Amino acid sequence: MQPGSIVSFRNRDWVLLPAEEPDVALLRPLTGTSEDVVAVHLPLAQLLGYTFPFERLSPSRFPWPSSDEVADAQSVHLLWQAARLLLREGAAPFRSLGRISVRPRTYQLVPLMMALRIWPVRLLIADDVGVGKTIEAGLIVRELWEQGEIRRFAVLCPPYLCDQWQKELQEKFHFDAVVINSATAGRLDRQTPPGRSV
Repeated sequence: MQPGSIVSFRNRDWVLLPAEEPDVALLRPLTGTSEDVVAVHLPLAQLLGYTFPFERLSPSRFPWPSSDEVADAQSVHLLWQAARLLLREGAAPFRSLGRISVRPRTYQLVPLMMALRIWPVRLLIADDVGVGKTIEAGLIVRELWEQGEIRRFAVLCPPYLCDQWQKELQEKFHFDAVVINSATAGRLDRQTPPGRSV
C-alpha cells in the first residue's frame, strides 16, 4: 500500500499518509482533518490482527454502483455538494477547491503549485490582460487560508481596480474583503478597537 491509498483499519476508512519510519503507518480518517491523524505501529497491528481482525490494515473495498440505487436529481446534487465539501480536508492535493466558485483553467493552477513550494510565498504574477491573474492570486490565497498558513492578507492594486478585486474575492473565493482607500480609511479607523490599527 502506497501513501495516498485508502485503507481499512478498526472498521473505518483512512487515508495512508507518508511516514518517516517504515514500521509506522500514519492514518488520517477519510472524512477527518489533519488534526485527526493517528500513528499505527505495524508489527503490533499485525500481531493483534490474529485476535482482532479489525486491528490489521487492509485495502478498503467499496461496492460497485448499482442501477437500483439511482436517485433523483436533488439527491445527486446533494451528494455532489457533499463531495465538494470533503475536498477541503480530503485526500485531494488542494484543500481550497471545495471553497471556490470558479473552475480554474489548467494553466491557472501553475502559480498555485509554485507558491506551495516556497515559504514565505513571494510570487510575482504578470500575465496579459484577461488571462486570469485575479483567479491565480485568489487560488493561492484561498489555499494558504485553508491550510491555516495565513489568517489575513492584503491586495495592493490601483484605486480603479479596488471594487473589482473586492467583488472577485467575494463571489469566487468567499472572502469578505474590505477596501482601504482615502475615502474609507477614516471610517475603518474609527471602527477599529483601541490599541489596534487598520
